[in-house]
Amino acid sequence: MSDDEQRPQMERWRPKVAASKNEPPTDATMGKVPATEKIVRRTTSNIVREKAPAEKKPKAGKKLPKEAGAAAADKKKKKRTKKSVETYKIYVFKVLKQVHPDIGISSKAMGIMNSFINDIFEKLAQESSRLARYNKKPTITSREIQTAVRLVLPGELAKHAVSEGTKAVTKFTSS
Repeated sequence: MSDDEQRPQMERWRPKVAASKNEPPTDATMGKVPATEKIVRRTTSNIVREKAPAEKKPKAGKKLPKEAGAAAADKKKKKRTKKSVETYKIYVFKVLKQVHPDIGISSKAMGIMNSFINDIFEKLAQESSRLARYNKKPTITSREIQTAVRLVLPGELAKHAVSEGTKAVTKFTSS
């Protein structure tokens, strides 16, 4: 069998048109037929092609009145709301201004403070949950929180935290 017999039907009728070295290969040189053209007849030297009629594109629909268009746009397009992220930044800033009114804080430092508070909160919640489980109680009360503060925070810091917490709970219950 010769090479021509092994090749597919389309490749056997490849035109003998030599493309120059600088030009990229085209459909005519590669033996491919674009979808818009129809092969009329083939010869060994070239392919005679006939252009297919151009396809008509559908016309654009009628425009809606402004009011109806706005209503349709509202149904399709929903406003994206920003996902709110809860932080302690405003509270850290308020305490900072109470203690040192003339000092500011950078955004990196505020981020570190926020991470610190989240970490302490997580540790206290975990410890108070463990205490409630040990005592077979379904509720975490102020007593479990106070004990967790004494266990998690070191020495003098725990004493100050307990006194501030007691003061806050007293103020809350009296109002």
